[in-house]
Amino acid sequence: MIARQYSVPMPGRFFPDSVVTVMKDGKEMTDTVWHKVANISLQNQLGQTVNLDQLKGKVVVIDFFFTHCASICPILTKNMRHLQDGLKQRDNMKGVDTNFVQFLSLTVDPAHDSVPTIKKYADRYGINSDVWWLLTGPKKTIYDFALNELKLGLQDSVSVDSNFVHTDYIALLDKDRVIRGYYHGTDTAAVARLADDLVFIMLEKDRKRKPALFGELRPLMVPIIVILLGTALGVVYFSRKPKKTNTSI
Repeated sequence: MIARQYSVPMPGRFFPDSVVTVMKDGKEMTDTVWHKVANISLQNQLGQTVNLDQLKGKVVVIDFFFTHCASICPILTKNMRHLQDGLKQRDNMKGVDTNFVQFLSLTVDPAHDSVPTIKKYADRYGINSDVWWLLTGPKKTIYDFALNELKLGLQDSVSVDSNFVHTDYIALLDKDRVIRGYYHGTDTAAVARLADDLVFIMLEKDRKRKPALFGELRPLMVPIIVILLGTALGVVYFSRKPKKTNTSI
């Protein structure tokens, strides 16, 4: 991963594909070409055919689930829901459109999880289809994406293989579809860190733009920091387990 070069703890990039050497102002310079996640086309809970190319300019948060899972999936989905609610775009208190994030949950059991089935699951968990797609489609397409594009097997070799993907890892993609992090979605602290990282990435300076970019964003910094802190604290608060009451005498 790259060294951090920012005043905030920017998440690094994963999986360099190649190194390109160019001449600039008479000087030889090298630049790393990072693995860019390929496009994928699936059906969402509304029965619409959607793809990653539609999400140009967005930060993308991806996890995997199946609707009849009784172990990690309900916890994972609830924590993703806390992120969704913490970043809801019509929050007058924050005053910033947070529609820069798109959540994707891909079923690993598409033979069972038809469009009506994932729609029912989405309704049960209060999933907003404007910012969060539950996706189903051909199993090979989904598994190739998990293994070859998101490279989940390199992060979780125990729970991820070509036969069944059953992991709590959440992957974070930046606006260029470069992988910027993996987070245990059943772990409150990890999800809070994800909440921080996705906002940092949204503020990340585009190297192709002029340095004035941050100057233009400065008026938005206060409400954006409120979003970041509010989301992280919300995830921690709503995900914590209730304390057990000692009823013994």
